[in-house]
Amino acid sequence: MLPKSLSILTNLKHREKRTYYLSVIAFFLFIAGLIAALYYSTAQIDYVWRWYSIPQYFIFEDTIGIPSEIEGDVATITITGDKAQITIKGVGETASYTVPSDGIIVYEGDMIYPGDTLAEYKEWKVGILLQGLWLTLKVSFIAIFFGILIGLFGGLARISSNPAIKWSMITYIELIRGSPLLVQIFIWYFVLGTLVNNLLAKNDFSQIPPLWFGVAALACFSGAYVAEIVRAGIQSIHRGQDEASRSLGMTYIQSMVHVILPQALRRIIPPLAGQFISLIKDSSLLGIIAIRELTKATREIVTTSLQPFELFFVCALLYLVLTFSFSMLLQYIERRTLDQ
Repeated sequence: MLPKSLSILTNLKHREKRTYYLSVIAFFLFIAGLIAALYYSTAQIDYVWRWYSIPQYFIFEDTIGIPSEIEGDVATITITGDKAQITIKGVGETASYTVPSDGIIVYEGDMIYPGDTLAEYKEWKVGILLQGLWLTLKVSFIAIFFGILIGLFGGLARISSNPAIKWSMITYIELIRGSPLLVQIFIWYFVLGTLVNNLLAKNDFSQIPPLWFGVAALACFSGAYVAEIVRAGIQSIHRGQDEASRSLGMTYIQSMVHVILPQALRRIIPPLAGQFISLIKDSSLLGIIAIRELTKATREIVTTSLQPFELFFVCALLYLVLTFSFSMLLQYIERRTLDQ
């Protein structure tokens, strides 16, 4: 009887392995089919693909000119190693410039006017796509940080026994979740931003850049959703946990900090991950208030280069890298939290 049972188990394992490998093959065939279909579709349209021009929008070598500030003649050019000293003599004034010796484009005796280039040199600079990517990361992480703070206090206020605090938080959550983020960004920038900056200008203070109104809009928007996530996580912990901790002499705050919140944190990390990944993508709406994040930077390049297909594909890929990396980080944090 035992050998027959072992034979059945062995056959089942072989079938499971065969099914697994067939599924893997089917998956890669499906991906290959999608790529082939995409390639065939792109080949049917009248469009010249110029992928070779994309790297310059990440990093490029720029030519920097050194201009003259006065009008006059080039009196002397003294070369010492890789540096050179150019002296311009004008009417009642003299100016000297230290420039790279291999970038000089003037000669002794040349007539120079203000703004004329005396020498040039090469310098590597960050492209507009990397600038937009960095700004997207900056805005997203600042908004996520403040969104967590708002959501944490909002979730606690949401379950408060004080009706003023509880109803105020319910009103905030329903207003934010019941209106589009685009409208909220407009209100923060054109309404609140205008009022605040006008008051600052009247009192001789510097005005607040649009970036921070965009951060405020994203933080308030995500804070409302995080508050509901925190509220659900806290209420998912059995009421007996709070009663047991209170019976040991803990105050409400001590019970919440040391007993309830650590357990709730393990349950709210997965929905928080989804919320924060959505926030990274929602930051693309900030381009409407002159914040050059990744999507706006892409649109600006498309306007000048007329390469919409390549650039929007690259933009989507960059967002995918951001969201996937953040998702992996949160999964790692979730596993570490569960192991403790």
